[in-house]
Amino acid sequence: MRKPILPTLLITGLGAASLVASTQALAYGAGDFFTRVGVAKVEPKSDNGTVDTALGEFDVDVQDDSAFAFTLGYRFTDKLGVELLAAEPFDHDIELDGANIAATDHLPPTLTLQFYPFGGTDARIQPYAGVGVNYTRFSDEELDVSGVDLELEDSWGVAGQLGVDLLIDDHWALNAAAWYLDIDTDAKVGGVDAGTVEIDPMVVMAGVSFRY
Repeated sequence: MRKPILPTLLITGLGAASLVASTQALAYGAGDFFTRVGVAKVEPKSDNGTVDTALGEFDVDVQDDSAFAFTLGYRFTDKLGVELLAAEPFDHDIELDGANIAATDHLPPTLTLQFYPFGGTDARIQPYAGVGVNYTRFSDEELDVSGVDLELEDSWGVAGQLGVDLLIDDHWALNAAAWYLDIDTDAKVGGVDAGTVEIDPMVVMAGVSFRY
């Protein structure tokens, strides 16, 4: 069974955040615009439900994928901010009863309201947590069955986030972050309703952060 795994950087940073501080003022707080850039892995949960088709009922297993991702954000107080997650399309293979015969692309833009417990301090390790909303758009669905189409409906759901910046200087930081996304999509096979696919992935991203 696959299990979501947070990067070692994220776990280490959150665990050490309460112990590490810098004597150099880095002005990390209100008024900051920032972008975070890196590679993100989307790891769906292990049991994605079933689809009921004219050929029978099939267990669905949506596979992992990784792609370039970035965020844009703003801190309107020392401790509160917003961030939008965007990425190039993720391309997921989909196994039906263990056979890799379907696929889809998806884009998961996610907006979160964030809390920075050490905002406004000189701490070089700056953890944060967020809650918000996810919109997932599916495209280029494919089913390797002649004459039968697969359609996945776009999805809205809640999102949760944990992250940490490891500050290098006034502008640059190393970043690691993880999101939980509630993604459930109604599937049609051959134009007929076939059930709900529950993807509900963890999205794990590692990269760099730049503050303006």
